Amino acid sequence: MEQLKRYKNTALLVMDIQEATVKILPGGSPVIHNLQRVIENARSRGILVIFVVVGFRKGFPEISRNNKSFWTMKENPAMYFDSEESFRIPPPFTPMPGEMIITKKRVSAFTGSDLEVVLRSLDIKHLVLAGISTSGVVLSTLREAADKDYVLTVIVDCCADRDEEVHRVLTTKIYPRQALVVTAGEWCANI
Repeated sequence: MEQLKRYKNTALLVMDIQEATVKILPGGSPVIHNLQRVIENARSRGILVIFVVVGFRKGFPEISRNNKSFWTMKENPAMYFDSEESFRIPPPFTPMPGEMIITKKRVSAFTGSDLEVVLRSLDIKHLVLAGISTSGVVLSTLREAADKDYVLTVIVDCCADRDEEVHRVLTTKIYPRQALVVTAGEWCANI
């Protein structure tokens, strides 16, 4: 875990932790507890916590018919985002005063947001990724961040996916090619 201690310019990205996405977690999911622990630990150590959410204007004008997954959401908003509250960060994860909330328009935390400008301005070099879903925002952000030369860590038990096998394959076979993959306990004990 020495790799975790080397990077001072670190930000924890808490991604797509919104009412609509948290609903996909099974009751009693350890992801909630693990993520709360990681956020508290980051705050206590002075690590920047940035919340990244997906959000659209009323009527979803940012969604193109060419975008298969988002178009489905636009066509059936009640199925995905049944209210304005669906986009809200739920109370267990409420950002502290001064913590940023970045709104994105696509799957990656970078696409349609000002995340990269913020990270460059703050001289952030190391990103710690957590969120829902493993095959969505975490994968897309990891790939784009790797191409942008960030040092990456993924907290495996602070990520979730509807498909456990997809989560397992990504976190054991794919992510380690571009990131250090650790548990919440390992990360908290070694930063």
